[in-house]
Amino acid sequence: MPESDTVAGALSRFRASESPWLALPFFQNGSAERVAAAVDARRAAGATVLPPADSVFAALILTPLDRVRAVILGQDPYPTPGDAHGLAFSYRGKRRLPASLKVILAEMAEETGSPVPTSGDLTAWARQGVLLLNTALTVEAGKSGAHLKLGWSALTDQAVAAVSAEQPAVAFLLWGAPARQRAALVDRAKHLVLEAGHPSPLNRRADFRGTRPFSRANAWLAERGVPPIDWRLA
Repeated sequence: MPESDTVAGALSRFRASESPWLALPFFQNGSAERVAAAVDARRAAGATVLPPADSVFAALILTPLDRVRAVILGQDPYPTPGDAHGLAFSYRGKRRLPASLKVILAEMAEETGSPVPTSGDLTAWARQGVLLLNTALTVEAGKSGAHLKLGWSALTDQAVAAVSAEQPAVAFLLWGAPARQRAALVDRAKHLVLEAGHPSPLNRRADFRGTRPFSRANAWLAERGVPPIDWRLA
């Protein structure tokens, strides 16, 4: 298997970037190598691992620690080839938008007064300092949640804790039970924590729509002299 197609190879290239994220224990104590080896073992056994290796660390590459202004956590990548590209909730597939993303973008459009986007690519958010991080950075085709127990969650926990400790004012948008569990890692004296139900249409409580996370986050950031985020998408 060519190194360019492996998570171990992607990890090696990420290390060469000297990203501030590399100071996390996950990248210092051998955890990253162990998780990469476990993922690559699944690929060697015949599993189709998503997203492509060069996109696995996209959230950390596009949003360095010292530029984080907001955090949105997802569970794991979309399990259909071509859909995921390393950013939580972001979608590059050719079919209609995933149901949860459609709900998120409808809420955003309502708050900003902009049209509902036809594209689900959230790269523009990441480039503005929105950390779009999944609890697991990889998944297997057709098997949602397949890599949730491989060790990626340590990276998520450490990233949230590092943002809380090192950044002065960040809006944490925590949707659904797994994301809301990370609220305990955030210093609420410094940061804004906006909790809501998961945006999935299957959420029986329907406690996401109407919570206005985008406008509330921007208002809070502006009050602290932090440039607001342009949530609108072309």
